[in-house]
Amino acid sequence: MINWFNSIEFLDPQMFWLLLAIPVAIAWYLWTHRRQQAQVQISSLKGFKVETSWLANLRPLLFILRLIVLALIITALARPQTTDVTTKTKKTEGIDIVLAVDVSASMLAEDLKPNRLEATKKVAADFIKGRPNDRIGVVVYAGESYTKTPITTDEMISLRAINEIAFDGVLENGTAIGMGLATAVNRLKDSEALSKVIILMTDGVNNSGFIDPKIASELALEYDIKVYTIGIGTNGNAPSPVAQIGKNKFRMAMMPVEIDEDLMKQIAADTGGKYFRATNNKKLEEIYGEIDKLEKTEIEEFKFINTEEKYRILVLIALGFLGLEMLLRYTIFRTVA
Repeated sequence: MINWFNSIEFLDPQMFWLLLAIPVAIAWYLWTHRRQQAQVQISSLKGFKVETSWLANLRPLLFILRLIVLALIITALARPQTTDVTTKTKKTEGIDIVLAVDVSASMLAEDLKPNRLEATKKVAADFIKGRPNDRIGVVVYAGESYTKTPITTDEMISLRAINEIAFDGVLENGTAIGMGLATAVNRLKDSEALSKVIILMTDGVNNSGFIDPKIASELALEYDIKVYTIGIGTNGNAPSPVAQIGKNKFRMAMMPVEIDEDLMKQIAADTGGKYFRATNNKKLEEIYGEIDKLEKTEIEEFKFINTEEKYRILVLIALGFLGLEMLLRYTIFRTVA
């Protein structure tokens, strides 16, 4: 089908080839009209009063009306239509996701730019923006843990929670991976979603908290929660905070990057997830992109198409012009040569 002004479609556009008959008809009319004119040759017009009839001059109007009728009929044969398409989507499988973010002091290390925490916040925010059909919650942890926001479909609430994450000293310093994971599990254990996911991010080893990470991973498995774990930090040494010298100011020094990768891999494997290592900003973005592909919400799309035929109005107009042509031919132009 071809589009006409992006609003009318023609189901049988090949019919427009019949429009080639119009120039042929015009040529035939001009040729036969010339042959039908009577010609008398006289030496002089003196003594004759010659007047041109205005009706005779208008007689070609009958032929023009027939051409219009022909063009309208051909256009009607091409089946003009207007189509109104309404699309509705239905979420057939919901995913509930909790982002568990390490906010210990070591997340201020500057091997990721501007630091690990800010890089994590940026990529997490982009991830949330790309999941409009899912419920997302945020948990933060250091030596302790708490829920920043429960799972919600309100994207703005989740984005605000991510944006407000900061190292503010409210939580006891340390890295309580078991506490962070257990808090995230607690947010999802009563979820009725068909798929439940935790994305657990850390840059260290479990050195705080009263819940063993392995116990927390067993809880996740019991509640059928999949855990993706991300180790954040470069290989080797990184400029890390070693002392606070003012509000939001730290003395930095090169410190070895220590991530308990064996633990993170074990948690992911036990729950059916996957472990990733983010050594720079680009790698962190790629990790979230891969998780986004692995955990796709299934969307069922329904299209309702309402098609309205427009050839009828063209046929009616054509009949109107044809009636006008016949009326003129057998009334006004009946006696016109």
